[in-house]
Amino acid sequence: MKLKTSGSKKLWDYSLKHLAGGVNSPVRAFNAVGGSPLFIKSAKGPRLSDVDGNSYLDYVMSWGVMIHGHADTDIQTALLAAVPKGTSYGAPTGAEAVLAEMIKKALPSIEKLRFVSSGTEAVMSAIRLARGCTGRDKIVKFTGCYHGHADSLLVKAGSGAATFGAPSSPGVPAAFARNTVSLEYNDSEGFLAYMKRNGKEVACVIVEPIAANMGLVLPEPGFLQALRKACTKSGSLLIFDEVITGFRVGFGGAQGLYGIKPDLTTLGKIIGGGLPVGAYGGSGKIMSQLSPAGKVYQAGTLSGNPLAMAAGCAAIKKLSKPGVYKKLEASGQAMEKGLRLIIRKSGLPLTLNRAGSLFTLFFSKGPLKDWTGAAACDTKLYAKFFWAMAERGVYLPPSQFETCFLSAAHSPADIEATLKAAEQALDY
Repeated sequence: MKLKTSGSKKLWDYSLKHLAGGVNSPVRAFNAVGGSPLFIKSAKGPRLSDVDGNSYLDYVMSWGVMIHGHADTDIQTALLAAVPKGTSYGAPTGAEAVLAEMIKKALPSIEKLRFVSSGTEAVMSAIRLARGCTGRDKIVKFTGCYHGHADSLLVKAGSGAATFGAPSSPGVPAAFARNTVSLEYNDSEGFLAYMKRNGKEVACVIVEPIAANMGLVLPEPGFLQALRKACTKSGSLLIFDEVITGFRVGFGGAQGLYGIKPDLTTLGKIIGGGLPVGAYGGSGKIMSQLSPAGKVYQAGTLSGNPLAMAAGCAAIKKLSKPGVYKKLEASGQAMEKGLRLIIRKSGLPLTLNRAGSLFTLFFSKGPLKDWTGAAACDTKLYAKFFWAMAERGVYLPPSQFETCFLSAAHSPADIEATLKAAEQALDY
C-alpha cells in the first residue's frame, strides 16, 4: 500500500521550527532511512497508529519497554489509581521499596538498589560509584555498546551514535576520553591482554551482556566469563548494563541466563512499565558507599516518583506469572524460523541474530559478532527494506543498528503477517 504521510510531514515541518533537529532523540529523525518521520497518534497491544491513519505492527515497542504491549490494561489501572494521589512528592514512598524488593528477587546479584529517571543516569551513577569504591579512574567499555549519552561513554558507542556515523561526540572533553578504553566486543584474548597490563588502573568494566545497540549481537562462549574472571583478579568492578536485557531475555536478565554475577547492574525501560525510570544496584557493601550512608553523591528530584513505581510494580508483577517468557520465546522462535526460510529463498546476503524476544536482520553476510561486522552492513538496502515494510503495515527500527522487539501482545497471526510482508519486501 502507499503510505499516507501528509499529516506526518506537516508535523515534521512544525517540529523542525521548535525542537533541536525536530526530535528529542536522534534516531527518531529517520536520517538513517531517509524521508520524514512517521508521527504516532496512539498505540494498543502490538500496533501503532499514526496521524495519517496508517496502522502498523510495531517491532520497536518503545525500544523494548512495552514487553506487555502498548496501553496494557493492568498497567493503566495501576496508573489511574496512582494519579489522583499526586504525581511527585520529593519524599519517600512505600512503592519504592516494594518495586526494589521485586527487582531483587529476580536479580540475586542486587542486594540494594537506587532508582533514577533514565538508563543514562543509572549508568553514569554506577560508574561514579565504581570509581568511588576503587579509587581508580579508568573504565573499559566495548566498541558498539551504547550505555547512554554521558560524556565518558560516548567513545566508540553504538545506537544513535553509530547510526549517525559519530561514535564520539563533540563536547566530550579529551580528559574523559583518555580515561575510557574501548575494546572489541567478543574479543576475549584482547581484553585479557589489556587487563593483564592495566587491570590495576581500571575502576570498572561495563558491558551489554547481550549487545543490542549495534543491532543484536550475542556474546561468544566464554566472553562474559573472561570479563568476570579478570575483574575479580584485578579488583575492578564488573557492570552489566541490562537496561535493555533486564526482564527482557528472562526474568533474571542476561545474568540469570548466563549464570554470571556482576558487581553492579544497571536497569531501565521495562522496570518503569512505560514511564521514565532507571535503577542501579549491587551488593550491600558497594551500595553503602552512596550518600547519605557513604560519600559518593547522587541525587534526583523525580527519582522513584510514584507514577513510575506504580507502573513498574504492575509490569514486573505480570512478568512473574507463569508462561509469559515461554510465550515470548515461542514468538521469537516462530519469527526466527520464518525469517531464516525467507533468507534462504531470497539469496540475499542477510544474517539473523536472535535472543528470546529480541532480533535483528542484518543486511550483511554473517556471522556478526562485533561492531566491525555490524558496520559492514548495507545500510542503504536496510533503508529500502524499512520503507517497504512500513508500506505493508510493519514498523521497524529506523536504523540498521537498532534491535527489534516482540511483545506478549504479538499473536501468531501477527508474526505470520510480518513474515509475509518481509518476503514481499525482500523480493527485489
